[in-house]
Amino acid sequence: MIMAATAASLNEVFPGIEVIDCDAHYTEPADLWTSRAPASLRSRMPQMRRVDDRDMWFVDNDIPLGPVGFSVIRKSGEKAIGELFLPQWELIHEASYDPSARLEVLNRLGIRAQILYPNVGGFGSSRFIQLEDESLRLACIQIYNDAVAELQSETDGRLLPQAVLPIWDSKALLKETERVTRELSLKGVTLPDTPERLGLPDFADAYWEPFWELTSELGLPINFHIGSADTTTFTSAPWKSMGPERRIAIGAALLYMDNARVIVNLLYSDIIDRHPNLKFVSVESGVGWIPFILEACEYQWDEMVPTECKHHTLRPREKFQQGIHACFWFEEEGPKRLIESIGADKILFETDFPHPTCLYPHSREHLQNVLADVSQDIRRKVLCGNAAKLYGIDL
Repeated sequence: MIMAATAASLNEVFPGIEVIDCDAHYTEPADLWTSRAPASLRSRMPQMRRVDDRDMWFVDNDIPLGPVGFSVIRKSGEKAIGELFLPQWELIHEASYDPSARLEVLNRLGIRAQILYPNVGGFGSSRFIQLEDESLRLACIQIYNDAVAELQSETDGRLLPQAVLPIWDSKALLKETERVTRELSLKGVTLPDTPERLGLPDFADAYWEPFWELTSELGLPINFHIGSADTTTFTSAPWKSMGPERRIAIGAALLYMDNARVIVNLLYSDIIDRHPNLKFVSVESGVGWIPFILEACEYQWDEMVPTECKHHTLRPREKFQQGIHACFWFEEEGPKRLIESIGADKILFETDFPHPTCLYPHSREHLQNVLADVSQDIRRKVLCGNAAKLYGIDL
């Protein structure tokens, strides 16, 4: 039975707190796109094929998109250690893709809701940009959003997938942002953290200004999940002399720090100054590094920027406090010792289920240790209050 190793749920450990998990993943079913696509596009939609005993996703017939998903929870409920993914669909636990099975896991854990991110198209839809046919790209995006809106509805809003967007086309970007919010009632969007790596303008460019205005008006959180644009850090950072296990571990540890790049650029841009209602989330990158980055940004602001930012109304630390949240999961030192420095209102909790670094099956024990010495008010903010306010979740 899945979660059998967890003797007590989180709401038993922290009574009165309805935990919101701010980063989990949806392993897309094999027919998610083909079952919804028009006949003219069906054969070109993302679909799964078995290649050398591995289930792999392909789009537009032969363009590879990657493995079945990054689930490491076996059918038995055990977590596969040392694996990036289980190679075949039938090996992964139903909770990775089936909403009823996922809700059973949440009930056992004592988790009220999960914010969900995709797999197949990338954590920010970046893999679809490689398609030459823009109509096919847009169809892949829209079908995914339609499917996850159904998932949200079927689960009474306990599973809250974040929308993906056609970032390569400014008009389509605005139109789909309106649609996923007003028609599909999705609660947030996920973007690549470094669009410039995908051949698009960086976020300070005027290209993005109508999008900032719209998301600010809609109150829509903008999520930057690690690895959402480019995972070269993951594959290129380790020394070649390292074995495969160490290469994966080193790449993963450095990938967590990739979001610091987009956060620092936001703090030095005037985006948050001009759009005080914008809300950005750094997902799956931890929180322990944030006090250092804020201190470094404040120092360099005074030392190196005498003229360019004179028109800014806020300093870097103030911009962070106004418009940025960050998630923790496996960390101990950061959440234990740095909450005050980061700001209790800016921290979110995640499990990363069912990915390789997920807390399963020890989220209860971990949180008991990490949050043992903080007040009930801070626990409530970190485990549910901040997320409920940010994503519009009714507790």
